[in-house]
Amino acid sequence: MMQEEKTRYSSEELKEFEELIRGKLEATMNELNYIKGGLSKKNDSGTDNTASTAKSIEDGADASERENLSQLAARLQKYSIQLENALVRIKNGTYGVCIDTGKLIPKERLRIVPHTQQTIEAKLKRAS
Repeated sequence: MMQEEKTRYSSEELKEFEELIRGKLEATMNELNYIKGGLSKKNDSGTDNTASTAKSIEDGADASERENLSQLAARLQKYSIQLENALVRIKNGTYGVCIDTGKLIPKERLRIVPHTQQTIEAKLKRAS
């Protein structure tokens, strides 16, 4: 008798991924809160009105750093939403199933990119 190809991960397997995702989500939220804290501190500074060249150079550097932090915060925000969506898929039993092929995404890929919804083959095909 041929073994049927698995189409879903077991609840034990899903539990492993849920723990992995929750850990990544917690780390992401901590980093996001840290950056947001840094951004709000940067916005508070600059109350003294000493109009020196050094000050304007420093302001330019601050603006650039603020922009970089804002972009990083936006990426982390997007990543946290993707992780939360993955937790929803775990709850409703669709986690680890490729949205393009319907095949099971290999565990190795899910451990590296736990929020993915595609096998690497489907992702590469979509990109070309």
